Amino acid sequence: MTEDKTTVKDVTFLDIPKIIDPRGNLAVIEQQTIPFSHKRVYYLFDVPEGAKRGGHSHIEQSEVLIALNGSFTVIVDDGEDKKRVTLDNPLKGLLIPNGIWRELEDFTKGSVCLVLASDIFEEADYIREYTDFKSSKS
Repeated sequence: MTEDKTTVKDVTFLDIPKIIDPRGNLAVIEQQTIPFSHKRVYYLFDVPEGAKRGGHSHIEQSEVLIALNGSFTVIVDDGEDKKRVTLDNPLKGLLIPNGIWRELEDFTKGSVCLVLASDIFEEADYIREYTDFKSSKS
C-alpha cells in the first residue's frame, strides 16, 4: 500500500489542448497531457436527477475527470479538508490523485463524465467506506 499523504491541494486542473477548425473543434489527450499512463477509460452518462456517483477513494490509482457534456459537481476530501469543484468545460480535466475521497453530484441533464484511470479495475484498490478512508489517512 502506498503511504498517501495527498491533500485536496493535490487535486488540480489540467488543460486539454484544443485544435480549432471551422468544421468543429478537436480536443486532444496525449501522453504528455496527463501525469500518468492511463490503463482504463470509462464514462458516466444518463445519471438520473438527484443521483450521486463516486463515494470512494483509491489506494494506488489516480484519475482525471472531464465533463464532456453538461456539468456536475465533484467534492474532493482528504480526510481533513473538502473542496467542491464544478466541471463544465471539456477542455479542463480534474486530476484526482490516490488517497482522495470523491463524490460526484448535481449532474445536469445530458451530462457525460469521462474518466481516465491510471490502472485497470481492481476492487482491492477501492476504499468504499468513509470511516475506513479516514482511518487510512491517520
